[in-house]
Amino acid sequence: MFGFLVTIFDIILYNPLFNFLVVLYEYLPGKDFGVAIILLTIIIRLIIYPLSVKALVSQTALQKLQPKLQEIQKQFKDDKEKQAKETMELYRREKVNPFSGLLLAFVQLPILIALYRVFWNGLKPEALNSLYSFVTNPVHINAISIGIVDLSKPNLFFAVIAGIVQFFQTKMLLPKVDKNQSKSNDIASMMQKQMVYIFPIITVIILIKLPSALGLYWIVSGVFSIAQQHFLLKKQDKNKIS
Repeated sequence: MFGFLVTIFDIILYNPLFNFLVVLYEYLPGKDFGVAIILLTIIIRLIIYPLSVKALVSQTALQKLQPKLQEIQKQFKDDKEKQAKETMELYRREKVNPFSGLLLAFVQLPILIALYRVFWNGLKPEALNSLYSFVTNPVHINAISIGIVDLSKPNLFFAVIAGIVQFFQTKMLLPKVDKNQSKSNDIASMMQKQMVYIFPIITVIILIKLPSALGLYWIVSGVFSIAQQHFLLKKQDKNKIS
């Protein structure tokens, strides 16, 4: 059963990503592996862009609903069933999907796993023998980017930069603190602030032992997300004013 799932995963994600990366590498002037990864990352982000927008809009909408959600929790604190029912009714009335952010995570996680395999095993000569018949086999992929960075090996600098990008990406989504917030909201706010620092640390710990090609993907993807969040949040602010 597990072997069958791995085969399906390879057909749907690993093989297409691996072959497309090889195509980008083969036809790019100079055959720079780093540039190929950057282009692949941008293309992936453009493909999942509609889902990312939907998740971000839903997330900001959830932040706006926090006062109403806290009021429901306070009003029905002794009746969890009623509390859940009123919460779902609020989501329905405000047309907010609380699970859209999770959907984006579920989509991105398999992509990360597939890319990990691509960067870990795809550079081996024997892996190139499994390319699609219509894809030119480069025989050897030079993982050295801009002449100095070996993207097949871990790189502390890339891991730290990815952590910094993750910090700003998470911080941008942190809701504004209301001075009149309740004590329970203070606790929630404190936990959110901790996540701003915990996520980047986890990012560095994960990437510090993995091929820096994955770190490069993380950095480019994060910068793309920051730009996307900036323009969408700015657009929402303009809509508020108008």
